[in-house]
Amino acid sequence: MLESKITHLTVCDVRFPTSLEQHGSDAMHTDPDYSVAYVVLETDSDAALKGYGLTFTVGRGTEIVVCAVKALSTLVVGKTLKEIIGDFRGFYRLLSSDGQMRWVGPEKGVIQLATAAILNAVWDLWARVEGKPLWKLLVDMDPAKLISCIDFRYITDALTEQEALGEVIKDCLEQMLKEGYPAYTTSCAWLGYTDQQLTQLCSEALAQGWTKFKVKVGADLQDDIRRCSLIRKLIGPNNTLMIDANQRWDVNEAITWVTKLAEFHPLWIEEPTCPDDVLGHASISKALAPLGIGVATGEQCHNRVMFKQFLQASALQFVQIDSCRVGSVNENLAIILMAAKFNVPVCPHAGGVGLCELVQHLILFDYVSVSASLNNRMCEYVDHLHEHFKSPTIIRNAHYIPPKDPGYSCEMLEESVQKHQYPQGEVWRAIEQQGKQ
Repeated sequence: MLESKITHLTVCDVRFPTSLEQHGSDAMHTDPDYSVAYVVLETDSDAALKGYGLTFTVGRGTEIVVCAVKALSTLVVGKTLKEIIGDFRGFYRLLSSDGQMRWVGPEKGVIQLATAAILNAVWDLWARVEGKPLWKLLVDMDPAKLISCIDFRYITDALTEQEALGEVIKDCLEQMLKEGYPAYTTSCAWLGYTDQQLTQLCSEALAQGWTKFKVKVGADLQDDIRRCSLIRKLIGPNNTLMIDANQRWDVNEAITWVTKLAEFHPLWIEEPTCPDDVLGHASISKALAPLGIGVATGEQCHNRVMFKQFLQASALQFVQIDSCRVGSVNENLAIILMAAKFNVPVCPHAGGVGLCELVQHLILFDYVSVSASLNNRMCEYVDHLHEHFKSPTIIRNAHYIPPKDPGYSCEMLEESVQKHQYPQGEVWRAIEQQGKQ
């Protein structure tokens, strides 16, 4: 089936009205509607095999990503899977460095989100052809073949191909199959939730075995102190607390603000300032180190070059890869391997529709084939919208259970896609009608 040709690419704007209940709300994104640009690759295989991919957005603007996917589609349609994976590095570069479209990037912003959606669908298709979940495809792959999927342009001063090959040596599969990968929850403490909601959701999570909790902060200091105090009292002194400002502060403001929250002993402050400010993050990291508070960032880092600079500058203590922000699996492999060389733990971002489903594959690969460590490592989990996926994430005892279905877990239920397409889907037409009443 590797000879099958990709004959058609479709892309849909699918949005969920999460803003109505303040799910996903934070200091910068006060009314997010979790959304995806959803890609389907059709092939001419006898089995009518398809590949499914997506990239995550928060509502308005998804239509722009859809346009970018359509613009890139001509580079994909007509190719066979064998052609693509035979030179995956070259195919990645074809999408990311088209001589004209790279001008609206390069390798950043909307065009990179579109690239991620398409490449996610290609990886899903490859895993389906091999009959394996994506993480197993990666774990089983010959290391030289794996490394050949990565574009090392611009990062060889931090990680060469030979060094990367040396990082892919471990094999710790048994523990993952038995226990799964540790997760933390963000679902209890979105910024728009009331204290009553925080208390109820934290209490329920504790009863379910959760021990690691993240709290959104950054809008109002006194409110943050009250909410962090409430959460810390609920979870006790021995459970783990993280805080996340979603890029709200200037550098000095971040240092001052987090210092005043240090009494609650957060493990990290996430996205304290502009996601492009490498030196600002380095200053914050240096200032907070005596307090035992690390800096985590990465969910809005454009590409591998940004991560390279953050690592070289010791500007973060936790690398937060995202399955849809950078150039799909190809670029995340580069980031995971750079993090291993710099000995910085990878703790993926997964706060959005479909992100948990996808990123679990990447962190399983990281543990089994690269890091072999769980020290200060965990993967984010949000308990929203999993019911819309054909192979939803499975959480047991606050751990991700390795998926078994072939593919990258991207496929959505067709009914969900139709109902939530924007603006013509049933859900959005009903909301429009309510607004007119």
